[in-house]
Amino acid sequence: MDRKSFLKLSAASIVAMHTDGVQAKIFDTAAQASDGLLVRFLGTGAADWNGIDSRGEHRRLSSVLLDSRTLVDLTPSCIDMIPAGVHPDTIIYTHSHGDHYNPEAALKVGVKRVYLSQTWYDIAVGEFKATAQKLSLPMPQITPLYVGQAVEINGLTVTPLPASHATGYKFEQTLMYLIEKAGVRLLYATDTGGIPAVAARIAGIDAHDRDGKPITAIIFEATMGMGYDDDFRSFTHTSVEGVARIVRVLEKTKRYTPPIGQPVYLTHMARTLHGTQAELDSGLPQPLRAAYDGLEVMFK
Repeated sequence: MDRKSFLKLSAASIVAMHTDGVQAKIFDTAAQASDGLLVRFLGTGAADWNGIDSRGEHRRLSSVLLDSRTLVDLTPSCIDMIPAGVHPDTIIYTHSHGDHYNPEAALKVGVKRVYLSQTWYDIAVGEFKATAQKLSLPMPQITPLYVGQAVEINGLTVTPLPASHATGYKFEQTLMYLIEKAGVRLLYATDTGGIPAVAARIAGIDAHDRDGKPITAIIFEATMGMGYDDDFRSFTHTSVEGVARIVRVLEKTKRYTPPIGQPVYLTHMARTLHGTQAELDSGLPQPLRAAYDGLEVMFK
């Protein structure tokens, strides 16, 4: 399906009938943010993207905007994708790599609150202080996050989960997030090589945990494209087939129960390891869908 057709489908509110006769609302991106969790993809690329490539493709570095207020990661590459008149006041960082973390970008868009792992909190405080002084901008409030300890942020319940990734700081625990609002349970997972067991247990999606609770939406990194299952990055990143396998297991164990027709969105796609957006639109296995910069999704 091409992007235009997908947008037409996504903008429609469709109702289907289950075989048991119960109506189920199919995925709808036209609703207002108060009805669900609104996600805008500001960037969907991995670290090897730097402007428009030789194919005419363009992905900014991975970042999302939640309900027009809360950013997850931000770099200068995707500031232009924040809609006019929208002023995010909060940012949550997954980790310290430069394709996700940039104090100058956060300060320039007016962020007042910053959340990140306590394992590199002191480093971030020092870098934000230096950058704020250089730019003559106010220092934001920086709050350390602890794995498994949920925090309330702008009407969202955000639970930090341990990711399988590594940075230049030996003891940094990189994070992915369970983001909850009004019945939506979104797993936002980048950067990570799969889902660590502790993360699955905290999120309630470990099949061994009888008291678990399914997630209803997934945004997952797919640094590696199809045919790259044996790539050397597999310990710290996930391939398309890796995401597909995770989804199959979660569906089989009833730990992923999305609305009918809702895709699993891929982000953090490497320029050198993926085809064009059109090729991804036509070639990815269901229910995977390659997000693109500027895509807005309403999860309900």
